[in-house]
Amino acid sequence: MSPSHPHRALRTTAVGAVSASLVATAALGMAPAAQAAPAAAPRAASSPDVRFVDIPGDGGTILKANVFTPKDARSGASYPAIVLPTSWAMPQIEYVAQAQKLADSGYVVVSYNSRGFWQSGGEIETAGPEDIADASKVIDWTLKNTPADPKRIGMAGVSYGAGISLLAAGHDKRIKAVAAMSGWADLIDSIYSGRTQHAQAAGLLGGLGVLTGRPSPELQQTLKDFLGSNLDKEDEMIAWGKKRSPATYLDRINDNGAAIMLGNAWGDTLFPPNQYAAFYERLTGPKRLEFRPGDHATAEATGLLGLPNDTWTSTQCWFDHYLKGADNGVDKEQPVRIKSRSDGGYEGYPDWKSVGPTSKKIAMSGTTTIRTNVDSGANGGIAILSNALDQFLKIPPMASVPLLPRRYTGVWQSERYESVQRVRGTAKLHTTLSSTKESGTLVAYLYDVGPLGLGKLVSNAPYTFHGKTPGKPFGVDLELFSTAYDVPAGHKLALVVDTVDPLYIEHNPSGAQLTFSSPEADPSYVSVPLREQ
Repeated sequence: MSPSHPHRALRTTAVGAVSASLVATAALGMAPAAQAAPAAAPRAASSPDVRFVDIPGDGGTILKANVFTPKDARSGASYPAIVLPTSWAMPQIEYVAQAQKLADSGYVVVSYNSRGFWQSGGEIETAGPEDIADASKVIDWTLKNTPADPKRIGMAGVSYGAGISLLAAGHDKRIKAVAAMSGWADLIDSIYSGRTQHAQAAGLLGGLGVLTGRPSPELQQTLKDFLGSNLDKEDEMIAWGKKRSPATYLDRINDNGAAIMLGNAWGDTLFPPNQYAAFYERLTGPKRLEFRPGDHATAEATGLLGLPNDTWTSTQCWFDHYLKGADNGVDKEQPVRIKSRSDGGYEGYPDWKSVGPTSKKIAMSGTTTIRTNVDSGANGGIAILSNALDQFLKIPPMASVPLLPRRYTGVWQSERYESVQRVRGTAKLHTTLSSTKESGTLVAYLYDVGPLGLGKLVSNAPYTFHGKTPGKPFGVDLELFSTAYDVPAGHKLALVVDTVDPLYIEHNPSGAQLTFSSPEADPSYVSVPLREQ
């Protein structure tokens, strides 16, 4: 089944892929065409404790790698080792700055270019079985060719490297600690949440894959079916994603017992935080969860350039404790550590459910009908760029709520709050919906609305349905993307719903209308999680 507006979907995907690709690589301090960083490569080449090697991966595929060993390593001594798979589309020098710091602290560090990208062999398998096997092959090589201690092996990475590290932890018992930054636990819940294709996210991954690597035929077909809304292949695509999701191997990860640190950004448009939080709650071994402002990989970006960075500092503390046995207190701190998008420092919690223990409901009373196919002006912004602006400049996507066209939007507002409302966690929408067509898409937005009606985006999420009987009401339960945001005193919260957003592919046939109702027996609302004052 094709989308109702294929030209719109393709245009959105193309624009999203190009703009997001440029911003993403800029956030990591490197243009796609930069095979080597002029500043970093000479430093590595001149250092006697760094060498560039070829490592045979699964099936003999050559993986390009860097090896960092501690300076003045003692003969016969062994050292904890950390393996770093590169991020999607990044060359092997990605982790040079952090690898050097870790080596200076007494670690053997092996950073390798994931298969299919840049000069490594093979094709892009998207964290498939070959990539998991590659990680074990790199560990094999490390133990044979460096003074690495086989009982003290860790893995870490950003984005693609994070996903591979988590997957490897479920397949290789030698891995004792993992730091997975800006990664995914559930690939389907990341780019297909709400049964809605995240067009810019998928377009970004596909575009960068073509620019910097060799996508496998399986990846090419999957992206074609995904972006083309081929519902006949939906089950097949979901199975493809599950095979590449650490959540699928949760029991193995728990059985193997590696200490897992997860870090992500509230506004990650590739891998939203909800799926990481759900995965964290099901881990049974030593674990830590950190959320900060930003978008995909922006929380770690300055660390990749060698600058001070909270995420990388936490990563080294994690490894120091679980690989070196350092008594640095990381195991005694509150394991859930978050930072609000508003001003303020870090907050610690014993678990995820304690982040927003109370809630307030905004009633979605009455009956509201909206027309589809028009972007009302409410949207989630541009992948990578918008939430990076929120991170660094406190400028989230905005909309004038009074001026939103009610023909195309539903708007429900809270009372004006007399005190600061500290939104923490996952807002949940519950409503009764009917449509004039069997398929459709809606996007829900939660806005912080100031005295003049200007709304700053707090969170959003898409929802798509298929196969519904026209005119027959059905229930909708939707989790918005988790966040931490402080609503100032004197402001309101507003729930806005429309049907078009450049971040997502929409499935609204021309002329469709959506009606939201609130039956007395089952009232509609959005529940907003709040931190206790």
